[in-house]
Amino acid sequence: MARTGRKIKLKPLIRHTVIKKRVQAVARQITRDFRGQRVHLIGVLKGSCIFLADLVREIDLETSIDFIAVSSYARGKESSGQVRLLKDLDSSIAGLNVILVEDILDTGLTLNYLLRVLSQRKPKTLRVAALLDKPSRRIKKIRTDYVGFRIPNEFVVGYGLDYAERYRNLKDVCILQMPPDEASAARPLRQAIRSRGVS
Repeated sequence: MARTGRKIKLKPLIRHTVIKKRVQAVARQITRDFRGQRVHLIGVLKGSCIFLADLVREIDLETSIDFIAVSSYARGKESSGQVRLLKDLDSSIAGLNVILVEDILDTGLTLNYLLRVLSQRKPKTLRVAALLDKPSRRIKKIRTDYVGFRIPNEFVVGYGLDYAERYRNLKDVCILQMPPDEASAARPLRQAIRSRGVS
């Protein structure tokens, strides 16, 4: 178990070697589903960037990439469900096979918002690829087309996922463990800084 400053502990949940194999499997499935067609991947910033970079290089099709960013408001410890668009797409997705790439699916509130926004722009198809899924946290029912791993209700970092912009560069997905007093004080901050936390 790795240790960091401030008595924070990182417990590996999914090793990078396992992640690599699963990303390759998801890419093969996408390649089969869209054989002979172009796919347009939209990464949800910032957490999906590493997953998207690895995924797109394994897809054996013509691909293009864009990014979108959102912010989710929090009231105390829980999400209010209000979502604000911070960065829009750079180009039209009309008539394209779009795959929305997320780092983690949680409550479903943010993803539901994004799917509603993107579907109004008339893509040919609209699917979702997520590295991680926390089904126990789901508030809004959502469709998931490509999922890497289903995980328990733990706060995770690494492979693009952060806590206060830290730990994104970890190769493994790790459970972030804090002392009880610090964890209690940090919960509102974690909600406020983590748009992926209410995906």
